[in-house]
Amino acid sequence: MEFNPLSKLEEKLNPEVIAKARKLYEQESLNMKLKYLREKYGVKQDEVASFTQTAVSKLERRKDIKISTLIDYLESLGMGLEITAIPKEKKSKKEVLLRVV
Repeated sequence: MEFNPLSKLEEKLNPEVIAKARKLYEQESLNMKLKYLREKYGVKQDEVASFTQTAVSKLERRKDIKISTLIDYLESLGMGLEITAIPKEKKSKKEVLLRVV
């Protein structure tokens, strides 16, 4: 078994604290990934179609993003979007909720 310091820390923390931290991580992770994708495809903030530079900057820092806005942003980068529901029980299978190509 591999030593995992994060698991040891989580054992000592309140489950509510862990849940809040994971939610914050997911929000920040999405923001970083949006910026990363834009930069990966060589698109500057002021080059994203249908968005001003200011709007892109705000979008890449927001805590909540409307799905329609996310679709427009990704479409401007030449990408689509797939949203998949992942069951918490292992015996159930994933379900695609939305696929926009």
